[in-house]
Amino acid sequence: MQRNALCRPIEIHTALFHRRGEGMRVGIIGAGNMGSAFARRLGEAGHELLIASRDFDHAKKVAETVSGRVRAVPLRELAEQVDVVIAATPFAHQAEALRASGSLDGKTIIEISNPLMADMSGLAVGHTTSAAEEVAKAVPDATVVKAFNTIFSQILANGPVSNAPRVQVFYAGDNDKAKAAVRTLIDSMGFEPLDAGPLRNARYLEPLGMLNIYLGYMAKMGTDIAPVIQKISARRDDVRAGAATRSEATKPAREEREGPPAR
Repeated sequence: MQRNALCRPIEIHTALFHRRGEGMRVGIIGAGNMGSAFARRLGEAGHELLIASRDFDHAKKVAETVSGRVRAVPLRELAEQVDVVIAATPFAHQAEALRASGSLDGKTIIEISNPLMADMSGLAVGHTTSAAEEVAKAVPDATVVKAFNTIFSQILANGPVSNAPRVQVFYAGDNDKAKAAVRTLIDSMGFEPLDAGPLRNARYLEPLGMLNIYLGYMAKMGTDIAPVIQKISARRDDVRAGAATRSEATKPAREEREGPPAR
C-alpha cells in the first residue's frame, strides 16, 4: 500500500508480540470506544488489564467481551494495582478520573485525548499548552506521556494491516523510562512507535489529531485513516532504481527495433 498522503486508508489484521503470561499490568480508565478498543488490543497482546469506569457494569461488560486477562474493578482500586494507566476519557474529565483512581505516585499515565470543543469546531486548549501538559500539572506525582491521539478507535481495536506498513503512533514525554514503557506497549499492539520528543510537543500532536478528526468526519474520509511521517528521499531513490532496472530490461528490445547505436 502506497503512503502518498497525510492520511491513508487502513485495512486490518492482528499481530501479537507477547506470549500469554507476560506483558505489563495496565489500567484503563474509561469503557467507551477508545477504552474498549485498548482492552481488546492489549488483551490480545498478552498484557494484564484492569478496566474501570464511572459505570462499573459497563466496564464489566467490556471486560467480559474481550479476550485475554482483562477484569473490571472499581475506579478507586485501579491505580494501586498497575504500573501504567491509560486515561481513555474526554479531556474535561481526565484529571478528576485520575485522582479518583487511587495513588498515582510513580505511575506512568498515557494521555490520549484531543481537547475538543463541544461542537468539535476546534481545540479548547492549545498553542501555549496542551491537554497532556494540563493533566501533568493536575497529577504531579505521576509521569505523563502523550500517545494514541492521532488514531481512531476503529484502527486501535482491530489492529495493524496485513502486507502493509504499520500504522504510526506518535508519543511524547519528558521521562525516558516512561517513554520506553509506552513504546513497548505501542509495539506490542502491532503499531509503529514514533518518538515525537518532549511532552510540550503534545501542542503539535493535538492539532494533528484535530485535523485527523476533521478529515475523518467533516471531510467524510472515514475513520480508517491515520497520519503518517514518510521519508521522501528514500522513496525517490527507490523510484530511480526502479526506472533504471526497467530501462535495462527494455534495452535489448530497443536495440532490435532501432538497430545498434552509431559509432
